[in-house]
Amino acid sequence: MTGGLLLGGATAALVATVLPAHDPSTGFVDPPPDKIVINVATVNGSGCPAGTAAVAVSEDNTAFTVTYSEYLAQAGGGSDPTAFRKNCQLNLVVHVPQGFTYAIASADYRGFASLQPGATAVQRASYYFQGSSQTAFKNHPLSGAYDDNWQATDVTDWAQLVWAPCGVQRNFNINTEIRVNAGTTSADKVSFMTMDSTDGDISTVYHMAWKECPGR
Repeated sequence: MTGGLLLGGATAALVATVLPAHDPSTGFVDPPPDKIVINVATVNGSGCPAGTAAVAVSEDNTAFTVTYSEYLAQAGGGSDPTAFRKNCQLNLVVHVPQGFTYAIASADYRGFASLQPGATAVQRASYYFQGSSQTAFKNHPLSGAYDDNWQATDVTDWAQLVWAPCGVQRNFNINTEIRVNAGTTSADKVSFMTMDSTDGDISTVYHMAWKECPGR
C-alpha cells in the first residue's frame, strides 16, 4: 500500500481511478510520477472514534480512500437519543511533489442503510483547505422503506474546484455527517445508516485533479 496510513485496526483498500490526462480545455494534467504521502493530523467526531478510521493513497496518485469501522447513526426503538446524528472531521497533511497542486474533483461515498417505512436519512459532506472557506455541504437523502447498500457521488465542475495553494503547506479538512430520522415509523422499530468498511468494499474515495503551479 503505497503511502498508506492506518489508524487502528481498520484496513484501507487501495482504489486506482484514472482522471483525465492533460486537456487544454480543462487544465487537467497527468498525476505527478513521484508519490504523494497523506498523514492524518487529527481525527475527531462521534462517527470516527480513535482507531476506527484509515486513509490510504492509490498507487497511481489519482485518489485516496478513507474507511470507517464504527460510523453508524440510528433512531427509533431503544436507540440513544444522541445516536441519530454522527459526524467525522479529518484533518489531513498532504505532501505533493514540488511544482504541482491538487483539488478534489469528485468523491464517492458508500455505506449501508436499513430504514423502516416512514423513516429518512441523509449523508452530507464538505471539505476545505486550512485558511480558506469551507465548501457548501452536499446532501444525499434516503427514504424508507430501504434495506440495501447506498452510494453517493459529489462532482465539482472544473471552474469551481478549490485548489491547494502552490508552495504553501495547508492542511486539508474533510467534514462528513450522517443523520437518521425515525419519522412516522412505529416507535419500537429501529432505522440505521452506516458509512463504514464492514465488508471491506465500503469506503469513501476522493478523486484528485492535478495541475502545474505557475512558473514551473
